Amino acid sequence: VVCFIFSIESRIRCVPGPVEIGMSLDIASIDAISEINMDYTATIFLRQRWRDSRLVFPGNESVSVDGRLVSLLWIPDTFIPDSKRSFLHDVTVENRLIRIFSNGTVLYALRITATIACNMDLTKYPMDRQECTLQLESWGYNLQDVVFYWTRGNDSVRGLDTLRLAQYSVERHYPKLVLHFALRRNVLFFILETYVPSILLVVLSWVSFWISQSSVPARTCIGVTTVLTMTTLMMGARTSLPNANCFIKAIDVYLGICFTFIFGALLEYAFYSFSNQELLRELYDSKGNGSLPIANSAQANQQPEVGSTAQEEPTEQSPNQEVKINGDTKLKQGCGLSTVKDAYGRAAAVFIVENPHNIDRHARTAFPIAFFFVNILYWLYYLCF
Repeated sequence: VVCFIFSIESRIRCVPGPVEIGMSLDIASIDAISEINMDYTATIFLRQRWRDSRLVFPGNESVSVDGRLVSLLWIPDTFIPDSKRSFLHDVTVENRLIRIFSNGTVLYALRITATIACNMDLTKYPMDRQECTLQLESWGYNLQDVVFYWTRGNDSVRGLDTLRLAQYSVERHYPKLVLHFALRRNVLFFILETYVPSILLVVLSWVSFWISQSSVPARTCIGVTTVLTMTTLMMGARTSLPNANCFIKAIDVYLGICFTFIFGALLEYAFYSFSNQELLRELYDSKGNGSLPIANSAQANQQPEVGSTAQEEPTEQSPNQEVKINGDTKLKQGCGLSTVKDAYGRAAAVFIVENPHNIDRHARTAFPIAFFFVNILYWLYYLCF
């Protein structure tokens, strides 16, 4: 039993069974869709229709009632559960209408602007699709008192097909007592704003492969400039996203790939410089070792005399030196500085190429091919899966 309070009659009257309230929506505009706050702001025309037998009057006409008389009639206590902020337009007067038909049907229309929460999954941003809801409920009545239904079925929601949004396109909507509408983000804006500049920065970092390896300032300047510019681009791409989130977005993956290639181009020149220096050091050491056998043979002719002062005062010995103990000649293995140098030389030999000048020649081919295949895998994954 539903009890309605009418101020006009100053009495309470009870009606058996729930009141059926037909709903219809006209979406005037969706003003903003915010990924930072995960909400959207929409202006809607909400129409509610129900029948009250006490308002039946003779004839086939309808009567429009001033909106200021709403407080004198019973109206549904409809609200939006996920609304963060909402208001009723009141310029120049409150934008609401009450029309009473001769059979007792009441049409109540009002214009509302509401900011409504929308839980977004930004994993594939900016190639993502979002699904937002607009839910209407009764604040104080339950299903035994009030039942909502769409007046014209799926045609009860209008205006979504004609909306023009900055970053989204409305793919579909399905009103099932709760209005669901699917949004697909337009990726063209992000291609021009983020993807193309990042690709150009990667290509710019490859210019250093064609610059002479002796031009240290030029190559270093290109590498450092592209790294810093890419860092600025990555920071700018995150300004329109939530500050704290656990999403690894598609755009983050792509910018990370571009940053890796740019940083790799900078490391390529560092690798060349390291290989070139190590190669020069090996050549220098080999030339120095060529004179060592002569010096050693000269020292070998100088046999120490037994009982001389040379034996009483030990001289500094080389790490690998022949030592005579009990008539046997043994080789004393050194574990000092030369051992560390040998270990360092073996480790450095792994990163040394025979001709460092070929590094640039191979990089001119390897970097573009690798970047091309990574792009194919990236776009196939995020567009097809």
